[in-house]
Amino acid sequence: MAAARVTRRLAVLVILAVAGLAMYAAIRAHRDLTDFEVYRTAAGRAAAAEALYRPDDGHYEFKYLPAFAVIARPLIWMRSETAKLVWFALSFGMVVVFVRTLVITLPDRRLAAVGLGALTAMVMAKFLVRELALGQTNALLGLLLLPAVVGATRRPRLAGVSVGAAVFVKPYALLFVPWLALTLPFSAIVAAVGTLAVGLGLPATVYGWSGNLSLLREWYRTVEDTTAPNLLHPDNVSLASMWAKWLGVGSLSSALAVASGVALIAAICGVAALRRRTRNPGYLEGGLLMLAMPLLSPQGWDYVLLLGTPMVVMAIDRWRELPIAWRVVFVAIAIVFAVPLRQFVSLETYDVAMSSGAVSVAALLLVAIGAYLRGRSLA
Repeated sequence: MAAARVTRRLAVLVILAVAGLAMYAAIRAHRDLTDFEVYRTAAGRAAAAEALYRPDDGHYEFKYLPAFAVIARPLIWMRSETAKLVWFALSFGMVVVFVRTLVITLPDRRLAAVGLGALTAMVMAKFLVRELALGQTNALLGLLLLPAVVGATRRPRLAGVSVGAAVFVKPYALLFVPWLALTLPFSAIVAAVGTLAVGLGLPATVYGWSGNLSLLREWYRTVEDTTAPNLLHPDNVSLASMWAKWLGVGSLSSALAVASGVALIAAICGVAALRRRTRNPGYLEGGLLMLAMPLLSPQGWDYVLLLGTPMVVMAIDRWRELPIAWRVVFVAIAIVFAVPLRQFVSLETYDVAMSSGAVSVAALLLVAIGAYLRGRSLA
Protein backbone atom coordinates (compact mmCIF):
# COMPACT_ATOMS: atom_id res chain seq x y z
CA MET A 1 0.00 0.00 0.00
CA ALA A 2 2.76 2.43 0.92
CA ALA A 3 4.63 1.72 -2.33
CA ALA A 4 1.45 2.22 -4.36
CA ARG A 5 0.80 5.53 -2.60
CA VAL A 6 4.32 6.75 -3.35
CA THR A 7 3.94 5.71 -6.98
CA ARG A 8 0.66 7.59 -7.30
CA ARG A 9 2.19 10.70 -5.79
CA LEU A 10 5.17 10.55 -8.13
CA ALA A 11 2.84 10.12 -11.09
CA VAL A 12 0.82 13.16 -9.99
CA LEU A 13 4.00 15.22 -9.61
CA VAL A 14 5.17 14.21 -13.09
CA ILE A 15 1.79 15.11 -14.60
CA LEU A 16 1.82 18.47 -12.83
CA ALA A 17 5.38 19.18 -13.97
CA VAL A 18 4.52 18.38 -17.59
CA ALA A 19 1.33 20.45 -17.38
CA GLY A 20 3.25 23.34 -15.85
CA LEU A 21 5.93 23.31 -18.55
CA ALA A 22 3.29 23.13 -21.29
CA MET A 23 1.43 26.04 -19.74
CA TYR A 24 4.62 28.05 -19.45
CA ALA A 25 5.44 27.48 -23.12
CA ALA A 26 1.91 28.46 -24.17
CA ILE A 27 1.94 31.58 -22.01
CA ARG A 28 5.37 32.72 -23.15
CA ALA A 29 4.24 32.44 -26.75
CA HIS A 30 1.83 35.32 -26.11
CA ARG A 31 2.78 36.91 -22.78
CA ASP A 32 5.92 38.25 -21.13
CA LEU A 33 4.99 38.02 -17.43
CA THR A 34 4.71 41.80 -17.43
CA ASP A 35 3.89 42.22 -13.74
CA PHE A 36 6.86 40.06 -12.77
CA GLU A 37 9.10 42.50 -14.63
CA VAL A 38 7.76 45.26 -12.37
CA TYR A 39 8.91 43.30 -9.31
CA ARG A 40 12.29 42.53 -10.81
CA THR A 41 12.86 46.14 -11.78
CA ALA A 42 11.95 47.27 -8.25
CA ALA A 43 14.28 44.64 -6.78
CA GLY A 44 17.13 45.99 -8.87
CA ARG A 45 16.41 49.53 -7.71
CA ALA A 46 16.27 48.39 -4.08
CA ALA A 47 19.62 46.62 -4.43
CA ALA A 48 21.11 49.94 -5.58
CA ALA A 49 19.15 52.00 -3.02
CA GLU A 50 17.43 53.87 -5.85
CA ALA A 51 13.95 55.42 -5.94
CA LEU A 52 11.24 52.76 -6.25
CA TYR A 53 8.17 54.81 -7.15
CA ARG A 54 8.54 56.60 -10.47
CA PRO A 55 5.54 58.14 -12.27
CA ASP A 56 7.32 57.82 -15.60
CA ASP A 57 6.88 54.02 -15.31
CA GLY A 58 3.26 54.68 -16.27
CA HIS A 59 0.76 51.84 -15.78
CA TYR A 60 3.57 49.59 -14.56
CA GLU A 61 4.67 51.84 -11.73
CA PHE A 62 5.63 49.83 -8.65
CA LYS A 63 2.71 49.97 -6.14
CA TYR A 64 3.83 47.61 -3.39
CA LEU A 65 5.25 48.51 0.01
CA PRO A 66 9.05 49.09 0.01
CA ALA A 67 9.80 45.87 1.92
CA PHE A 68 8.56 43.83 -1.04
CA ALA A 69 11.30 45.25 -3.28
CA VAL A 70 13.97 44.65 -0.63
CA ILE A 71 12.89 41.04 -0.09
CA ALA A 72 12.67 40.43 -3.85
CA ARG A 73 16.34 41.21 -4.47
CA PRO A 74 17.24 37.54 -5.19
CA LEU A 75 15.27 37.93 -8.42
CA ILE A 76 18.11 39.98 -9.91
CA TRP A 77 20.69 37.30 -9.16
CA MET A 78 19.47 35.38 -12.22
CA ARG A 79 19.19 36.27 -15.87
CA SER A 80 15.79 37.60 -16.87
CA GLU A 81 14.59 34.44 -18.65
CA THR A 82 15.80 32.17 -15.85
CA ALA A 83 14.13 34.36 -13.27
CA LYS A 84 10.83 34.22 -15.18
CA LEU A 85 10.94 30.43 -15.38
CA VAL A 86 11.74 30.12 -11.68
CA TRP A 87 8.99 32.58 -10.75
CA PHE A 88 6.47 30.75 -12.91
CA ALA A 89 7.42 27.38 -11.42
CA LEU A 90 7.07 28.76 -7.89
CA SER A 91 3.75 30.41 -8.74
CA PHE A 92 2.41 27.25 -10.38
CA GLY A 93 3.38 25.25 -7.31
CA MET A 94 1.75 27.81 -5.03
CA VAL A 95 -1.48 27.66 -7.03
CA VAL A 96 -1.57 23.86 -6.72
CA VAL A 97 -0.83 23.94 -2.99
CA PHE A 98 -3.35 26.74 -2.45
CA VAL A 99 -6.25 24.92 -4.12
CA ARG A 100 -5.33 21.50 -2.72
CA THR A 101 -5.04 22.80 0.84
CA LEU A 102 -8.39 24.56 0.65
CA VAL A 103 -10.04 21.38 -0.59
CA ILE A 104 -8.57 18.92 1.91
CA THR A 105 -8.98 21.24 4.92
CA LEU A 106 -12.60 22.20 4.21
CA PRO A 107 -14.46 21.51 7.48
CA ASP A 108 -17.03 18.69 7.31
CA ARG A 109 -16.33 18.11 3.62
CA ARG A 110 -19.13 16.29 1.80
CA LEU A 111 -17.46 15.54 -1.56
CA ALA A 112 -14.38 13.55 -2.46
CA ALA A 113 -11.26 15.71 -2.61
CA VAL A 114 -10.39 14.86 -6.21
CA GLY A 115 -13.81 15.74 -7.60
CA LEU A 116 -14.13 18.88 -5.49
CA GLY A 117 -10.68 20.03 -6.54
CA ALA A 118 -11.43 19.42 -10.22
CA LEU A 119 -14.72 21.34 -10.11
CA THR A 120 -13.08 24.20 -8.24
CA ALA A 121 -10.25 24.37 -10.77
CA MET A 122 -12.79 24.54 -13.61
CA VAL A 123 -14.61 27.49 -12.07
CA MET A 124 -11.44 29.38 -11.12
CA ALA A 125 -9.21 28.41 -14.07
CA LYS A 126 -9.58 31.78 -15.82
CA PHE A 127 -8.28 33.69 -12.82
CA LEU A 128 -5.56 31.15 -12.05
CA VAL A 129 -4.21 31.16 -15.61
CA ARG A 130 -4.33 34.94 -15.78
CA GLU A 131 -2.40 35.08 -12.51
CA LEU A 132 0.34 32.88 -13.97
CA ALA A 133 0.39 34.68 -17.32
CA LEU A 134 0.99 38.03 -15.67
CA GLY A 135 3.51 36.70 -13.17
CA GLN A 136 1.38 38.11 -10.35
CA THR A 137 1.63 37.60 -6.57
CA ASN A 138 -1.93 36.74 -5.55
CA ALA A 139 -1.15 33.03 -5.26
CA LEU A 140 1.62 33.96 -2.83
CA LEU A 141 -0.81 36.19 -0.96
CA GLY A 142 -3.36 33.39 -0.74
CA LEU A 143 -0.74 30.93 0.47
CA LEU A 144 0.39 33.32 3.20
CA LEU A 145 -3.19 33.78 4.36
CA LEU A 146 -3.90 30.04 4.55
CA PRO A 147 -2.69 29.67 8.18
CA ALA A 148 -5.28 32.27 9.17
CA VAL A 149 -8.05 30.61 7.15
CA VAL A 150 -7.52 26.92 7.89
CA GLY A 151 -5.37 26.74 11.03
CA ALA A 152 -5.78 29.91 13.08
CA THR A 153 -7.30 28.28 16.14
CA ARG A 154 -4.51 25.68 16.34
CA ARG A 155 -1.62 28.07 15.66
CA PRO A 156 -2.72 31.66 16.35
CA ARG A 157 0.84 33.04 16.38
CA LEU A 158 1.57 31.54 12.95
CA ALA A 159 -1.70 33.03 11.70
CA GLY A 160 -0.62 36.44 12.97
CA VAL A 161 2.84 36.24 11.42
CA SER A 162 1.44 35.06 8.09
CA VAL A 163 -1.13 37.88 7.95
CA GLY A 164 1.55 40.44 8.82
CA ALA A 165 3.80 39.10 6.06
CA ALA A 166 0.90 39.04 3.58
CA VAL A 167 0.44 42.80 3.96
CA PHE A 168 3.78 43.33 2.22
CA VAL A 169 2.60 41.22 -0.72
CA LYS A 170 -0.70 43.09 -1.02
CA PRO A 171 -1.62 45.78 1.57
CA TYR A 172 -5.31 44.83 1.62
CA ALA A 173 -4.36 41.81 3.71
CA LEU A 174 -4.74 44.37 6.53
CA LEU A 175 -8.41 43.42 6.35
CA PHE A 176 -7.51 40.31 8.34
CA VAL A 177 -5.97 42.19 11.27
CA PRO A 178 -9.23 43.27 13.01
CA TRP A 179 -10.60 39.74 12.52
CA LEU A 180 -7.53 38.27 14.20
CA ALA A 181 -7.91 40.69 17.09
CA LEU A 182 -11.58 39.80 17.62
CA THR A 183 -11.52 36.04 17.12
CA LEU A 184 -8.11 34.74 18.24
CA PRO A 185 -5.95 34.91 21.38
CA PHE A 186 -4.01 38.12 22.00
CA SER A 187 -0.81 36.41 20.85
CA ALA A 188 -2.11 36.40 17.26
CA ILE A 189 -2.45 40.17 17.02
CA VAL A 190 0.90 40.66 18.77
CA ALA A 191 2.52 38.42 16.16
CA ALA A 192 0.80 40.30 13.32
CA VAL A 193 1.77 43.75 14.63
CA GLY A 194 5.32 42.59 15.31
CA THR A 195 5.68 41.26 11.77
CA LEU A 196 4.29 44.50 10.35
CA ALA A 197 6.77 46.52 12.41
CA VAL A 198 9.70 44.43 11.17
CA GLY A 199 8.54 44.73 7.56
CA LEU A 200 7.99 48.47 7.73
CA GLY A 201 11.46 48.95 9.18
CA LEU A 202 13.29 46.52 6.89
CA PRO A 203 13.97 49.00 4.03
CA ALA A 204 15.86 51.20 6.50
CA THR A 205 18.69 48.67 6.32
CA VAL A 206 19.18 49.80 2.72
CA TYR A 207 17.82 53.36 2.57
CA GLY A 208 18.32 54.56 6.14
CA TRP A 209 15.45 55.75 8.38
CA SER A 210 14.79 59.02 6.55
CA GLY A 211 14.99 57.26 3.20
CA ASN A 212 12.55 54.61 4.40
CA LEU A 213 10.05 57.23 5.56
CA SER A 214 10.38 58.96 2.21
CA LEU A 215 9.66 55.68 0.41
CA LEU A 216 6.52 55.12 2.50
CA ARG A 217 5.27 58.61 1.61
CA GLU A 218 6.00 57.92 -2.07
CA TRP A 219 4.16 54.60 -1.86
CA TYR A 220 1.06 56.32 -0.51
CA ARG A 221 1.31 58.98 -3.22
CA THR A 222 1.56 56.28 -5.87
CA VAL A 223 -1.57 54.50 -4.62
CA GLU A 224 -3.51 57.77 -4.61
CA ASP A 225 -2.29 58.90 -8.03
CA THR A 226 -3.00 55.58 -9.80
CA THR A 227 -6.46 54.90 -8.34
CA ALA A 228 -8.50 57.33 -10.44
CA PRO A 229 -6.97 56.42 -13.84
CA ASN A 230 -7.68 52.73 -13.21
CA LEU A 231 -11.22 53.16 -11.91
CA LEU A 232 -12.92 52.60 -15.28
CA HIS A 233 -10.54 49.92 -16.50
CA PRO A 234 -12.61 46.96 -17.81
CA ASP A 235 -10.74 44.47 -15.60
CA ASN A 236 -11.32 46.45 -12.41
CA VAL A 237 -14.00 44.61 -10.37
CA SER A 238 -13.93 46.73 -7.21
CA LEU A 239 -17.11 48.23 -5.78
CA ALA A 240 -15.74 51.69 -6.57
CA SER A 241 -15.24 50.68 -10.20
CA MET A 242 -18.66 49.01 -10.41
CA TRP A 243 -20.50 52.15 -9.31
CA ALA A 244 -18.29 54.40 -11.47
CA LYS A 245 -19.06 52.27 -14.53
CA TRP A 246 -22.78 52.40 -13.81
CA LEU A 247 -23.11 56.07 -12.81
CA GLY A 248 -19.91 57.73 -13.98
CA VAL A 249 -17.06 59.01 -11.84
CA GLY A 250 -18.36 61.47 -9.29
CA SER A 251 -19.50 62.10 -5.75
CA LEU A 252 -22.60 59.87 -6.04
CA SER A 253 -20.70 56.82 -7.25
CA SER A 254 -18.02 57.42 -4.62
CA ALA A 255 -20.62 57.64 -1.85
CA LEU A 256 -22.33 54.46 -3.04
CA ALA A 257 -18.98 52.68 -3.21
CA VAL A 258 -18.27 53.61 0.41
CA ALA A 259 -21.80 52.62 1.48
CA SER A 260 -21.65 49.25 -0.27
CA GLY A 261 -18.17 48.63 1.13
CA VAL A 262 -19.45 49.30 4.64
CA ALA A 263 -22.42 46.99 3.95
CA LEU A 264 -20.05 44.26 2.76
CA ILE A 265 -17.93 44.52 5.90
CA ALA A 266 -21.11 44.56 8.01
CA ALA A 267 -22.30 41.38 6.29
CA ILE A 268 -19.02 39.63 7.08
CA CYS A 269 -19.24 40.85 10.68
CA GLY A 270 -22.78 39.44 10.82
CA VAL A 271 -21.47 36.07 9.63
CA ALA A 272 -18.74 36.18 12.29
CA ALA A 273 -21.33 37.01 14.95
CA LEU A 274 -22.92 33.61 14.26
CA ARG A 275 -19.64 31.70 14.54
CA ARG A 276 -20.88 29.65 17.51
CA ARG A 277 -23.19 27.82 15.13
CA THR A 278 -20.28 25.82 13.73
CA ARG A 279 -17.23 24.04 15.12
CA ASN A 280 -14.84 25.49 12.52
CA PRO A 281 -15.90 29.08 11.76
CA GLY A 282 -12.55 30.37 10.49
CA TYR A 283 -12.69 28.84 7.01
CA LEU A 284 -15.87 30.64 5.97
CA GLU A 285 -14.96 33.93 7.65
CA GLY A 286 -11.43 33.91 6.24
CA GLY A 287 -12.78 32.96 2.82
CA LEU A 288 -15.20 35.89 2.88
CA LEU A 289 -12.42 38.29 3.85
CA MET A 290 -10.28 37.03 0.97
CA LEU A 291 -13.17 37.38 -1.46
CA ALA A 292 -13.83 40.92 -0.20
CA MET A 293 -10.29 42.11 -0.91
CA PRO A 294 -10.64 42.84 -4.66
CA LEU A 295 -14.08 44.33 -4.02
CA LEU A 296 -12.89 46.77 -1.36
CA SER A 297 -9.60 47.74 -3.00
CA PRO A 298 -10.19 50.54 -5.56
CA GLN A 299 -7.72 48.74 -7.83
CA GLY A 300 -9.18 45.25 -7.50
CA TRP A 301 -8.42 43.45 -10.75
CA ASP A 302 -10.56 40.50 -11.83
CA TYR A 303 -7.80 37.90 -11.45
CA VAL A 304 -7.48 38.83 -7.75
CA LEU A 305 -10.78 36.98 -7.37
CA LEU A 306 -8.72 33.79 -7.23
CA LEU A 307 -8.60 34.73 -3.53
CA GLY A 308 -12.29 33.80 -3.50
CA THR A 309 -11.38 30.15 -4.03
CA PRO A 310 -12.35 29.14 -0.45
CA MET A 311 -15.91 30.32 -1.08
CA VAL A 312 -16.11 28.46 -4.40
CA VAL A 313 -14.85 25.29 -2.70
CA MET A 314 -17.48 25.63 0.02
CA ALA A 315 -20.36 26.46 -2.34
CA ILE A 316 -19.60 23.46 -4.57
CA ASP A 317 -19.27 21.14 -1.58
CA ARG A 318 -22.58 22.30 -0.04
CA TRP A 319 -24.38 22.27 -3.41
CA ARG A 320 -26.90 19.59 -2.42
CA GLU A 321 -27.89 21.54 0.68
CA LEU A 322 -28.62 24.77 -1.16
CA PRO A 323 -32.23 25.49 -2.17
CA ILE A 324 -33.02 25.64 -5.88
CA ALA A 325 -32.84 29.43 -6.05
CA TRP A 326 -29.34 29.53 -4.57
CA ARG A 327 -28.23 26.71 -6.87
CA VAL A 328 -29.31 28.77 -9.87
CA VAL A 329 -27.45 31.77 -8.44
CA PHE A 330 -24.27 29.76 -7.99
CA VAL A 331 -24.46 28.36 -11.54
CA ALA A 332 -24.67 31.96 -12.78
CA ILE A 333 -21.68 32.90 -10.61
CA ALA A 334 -19.69 29.93 -11.91
CA ILE A 335 -20.43 30.87 -15.52
CA VAL A 336 -19.40 34.50 -14.99
CA PHE A 337 -16.21 33.41 -13.23
CA ALA A 338 -15.28 30.56 -15.56
CA VAL A 339 -15.97 31.81 -19.09
CA PRO A 340 -12.82 33.42 -20.58
CA LEU A 341 -14.61 36.15 -22.53
CA ARG A 342 -11.47 37.72 -23.93
CA GLN A 343 -10.80 34.48 -25.82
CA PHE A 344 -14.20 34.44 -27.56
CA VAL A 345 -15.26 38.01 -28.28
CA SER A 346 -13.77 41.17 -29.71
CA LEU A 347 -11.98 43.62 -27.47
CA GLU A 348 -14.85 46.09 -27.82
CA THR A 349 -17.44 43.48 -26.78
CA TYR A 350 -15.23 42.39 -23.91
CA ASP A 351 -14.94 45.97 -22.63
CA VAL A 352 -18.72 46.38 -22.77
CA ALA A 353 -19.30 43.08 -20.95
CA MET A 354 -16.78 43.88 -18.22
CA SER A 355 -18.17 47.39 -17.82
CA SER A 356 -21.55 45.87 -16.94
CA GLY A 357 -20.24 45.04 -13.47
CA ALA A 358 -21.38 41.41 -13.80
CA VAL A 359 -18.19 40.04 -12.23
CA SER A 360 -18.52 42.34 -9.20
CA VAL A 361 -22.18 41.38 -8.76
CA ALA A 362 -21.25 37.68 -9.03
CA ALA A 363 -18.67 38.11 -6.28
CA LEU A 364 -21.23 39.85 -4.06
CA LEU A 365 -23.69 37.03 -4.65
CA LEU A 366 -21.02 34.56 -3.58
CA VAL A 367 -20.73 36.51 -0.33
CA ALA A 368 -24.51 36.15 0.04
CA ILE A 369 -24.22 32.37 -0.39
CA GLY A 370 -21.63 32.32 2.36
CA ALA A 371 -23.98 34.26 4.64
CA TYR A 372 -26.79 31.82 3.84
CA LEU A 373 -24.61 28.82 4.69
CA ARG A 374 -23.69 30.30 8.07
CA GLY A 375 -27.30 31.25 8.75
CA ARG A 376 -28.30 27.60 8.20
CA SER A 377 -25.34 26.35 10.28
CA LEU A 378 -23.89 24.66 7.20
CA ALA A 379 -20.48 26.40 7.41
